[in-house]
Amino acid sequence: MTTVMLSTMIVLLLLGFPMMMPLLIATLAAFFLFFEMLNPTIIIQQMVGGVKPSALVAVPMFILSADIITRGHSSDRLLDLVMRFVGHLRGGLAVTVATTCTLFGAVSGSTQATVVAVGGPMRPRMLKAGYSDTFTMALAINASDIAFLIPPSIGMIIYGVLTGTSISELFIAGIGPGLLILAMFSGYAVFYAWRHRIPVEPRSSWHERWRAIRRAIWPAGFPLIIVGGIYGGVFSPSEAAAICVLYAILLEVVIFRSIRLKELPGIALSTGLVTAVVFILIGAGAAFSWALSYAEVPQTIINGLNLADAEPMTVLLCIAVAFFIGCMFVDPIVVMLILIPIFLPLIRSSGLDPVLVGTMITLQVAIGSATPPFGCDIFTAIAIFRRPYMEVIRGTPPFIFMLLLTAMLLALFPQIALFLRDLLVSSR
Repeated sequence: MTTVMLSTMIVLLLLGFPMMMPLLIATLAAFFLFFEMLNPTIIIQQMVGGVKPSALVAVPMFILSADIITRGHSSDRLLDLVMRFVGHLRGGLAVTVATTCTLFGAVSGSTQATVVAVGGPMRPRMLKAGYSDTFTMALAINASDIAFLIPPSIGMIIYGVLTGTSISELFIAGIGPGLLILAMFSGYAVFYAWRHRIPVEPRSSWHERWRAIRRAIWPAGFPLIIVGGIYGGVFSPSEAAAICVLYAILLEVVIFRSIRLKELPGIALSTGLVTAVVFILIGAGAAFSWALSYAEVPQTIINGLNLADAEPMTVLLCIAVAFFIGCMFVDPIVVMLILIPIFLPLIRSSGLDPVLVGTMITLQVAIGSATPPFGCDIFTAIAIFRRPYMEVIRGTPPFIFMLLLTAMLLALFPQIALFLRDLLVSSR
């Protein structure tokens, strides 16, 4: 049965069908070939059940707030703030990109939105300063991975829904690895600028810095709303997402006046289209996962790999490798929907902290999204930068190495992710 499902998916993908069709058709093929004694309405029930959890309401809300901010002035103000303080340092422009991706991740939670909002305006400035185009594009693609870890993270919301893990704890656990990646990328940016003798930018005056701080105060409110509001007990993650939408509208429509009120329906329509695709994938993935579970595929895989009695570190390594490879070829959400139910029994029996596993999975999904051959962020960059595929991926190996090093350190030192979680949970 597994062979039929996988073969169907691969053939349909090669024929150019959108991802939702291979998922659904593979599930239907397995159902009618192997489960003919069951009622076909089970598939519909599983699809509806997949999109039913209330926590998923946060996904379209965060997408909408990211769309509003991307079209407004918030990203420009965050860029200007970072540039005023580090732009004069060796490698300052590259450090600005990495840092702004981190800040924008606390606003959008989307890697692709971050590539657009930060990579788009910064690429011409970096090229003018002397950075190579391959380095510039690779930095923008891979620094956007930080946005998938820093709360709010859409990947963590999906993991939390599928496993029943606290989304608020997952959010806070992503901060440590995100900051570690930022430190690594910044160090490499300084080394690259020194090695290639990139000239430094003029130092900003304190008057310009204070002006940048005042301009960025409002956008900086997003992480306070998300992290402070959730851990202060003011509202849930879903409520935080709704508040972010309201805050984004107030900023861009009322305060900055970068978006007119009549433009909001068009932005909402764009968000609705993206959300529809995401939710169809979630529903189709739920039906696909049910078919795998009904056929006892997870147990077969776990027994075949001799993971039932494996050490927790071995289990974590296998999970990390599976998600990294999967996201190199398939959409991250689809990989999570397929693989998480397969590994969930193993996660529970191994004694691993589900928050640690969720952070590792989110990190691997982010890395795979920016890794050749088919990482989705690569194709976003191709569309934004209008450069050929080979040129876009040429500079990615050093960044992928640093991301994989982060994953290894996270496995060896779980407190990188769990320290803040444990601190905040114990203080409640």
